[in-house]
Parts: sequence; C-alpha cells; structure tokens
Amino acid sequence: MSETANEQQNQQQNQPDEPTPSATDFAARYRPLLREAFVGIVRDAVAAGADPIAQARAYAERGKPDFVLAYLLVCPLDDDEKRDLYALAHERRAAFIEQRAKEFDRSFHRPFPLLGAEAAKDRALARQIRAGRSVKPGAGRQLPMR
Repeated sequence: MSETANEQQNQQQNQPDEPTPSATDFAARYRPLLREAFVGIVRDAVAAGADPIAQARAYAERGKPDFVLAYLLVCPLDDDEKRDLYALAHERRAAFIEQRAKEFDRSFHRPFPLLGAEAAKDRALARQIRAGRSVKPGAGRQLPMR
C-alpha cells in the first residue's frame, strides 16, 4: 500500500463518526407527522404554564399520540424517552381500540374486524418507533369513534 493511501486510511479512522440516518434526532424524524392543529393547542397550553413532559405522559396514558408528539417536540426529554412515550401512546390507543371493538361486538352481536386491523397498525407503529425507524405521514390515523 502506498504512503498516501495509508494517510487517507488513518484520516478516515480518526475522523469523528458522522451521524447515520438511524441516528437522526426525534424531532427531525417525527415532526413531519405532526398536524398543525396540535401545534397551536400545545403552544397555548405551554404559554399558559402547562408542563410539556407531564402533558405528554398524561396523553400517552390516554392513547393520544398526536398530542403526545406535539408535546414531545417542545419538551427537554432525551430522544429515547421521547420515543418510548410516543410508542406507549400508540400501544395505549391500540388497547383502547381493541376494547371498543369488544364493546361493539357485544352491543351489535357482530365482529368489527377493521378496528382490530387499526389496533394492529398502532402496535406495528409502536414497534417501529421504539426501534427508531421513521413512520410514513398519515400512518396510524385514528378512526372516528363517537
């Protein structure tokens, strides 16, 4: 190997690692999923003194990933904690959807397979988020259930 090639190889080894696509931060990866309606709501709540971390945790327990994402983008948690909370919100929403499907099944005496499919999508999204992978915009949209 020539001396120049050795120098280039040593320079490459001594350079700091550049961020890989998988090391992208939470905001860059998940901000495209945020809907503008939630930005204003969260901005107003934080301006009124709401704690974004507490709000994100509360909405995660209630299975509201859109609100969780909006609060996580303005709170100072590290990215791993943000991913865990965001994934938890999807998992809780899946559990609520499955519960609602069982209630509908009992009330109307027939299965509701689309609700089961939506719950499965939310669980898959939670796994993707925990793994740090990107999610397509529009994935995991809530079905209207009144």
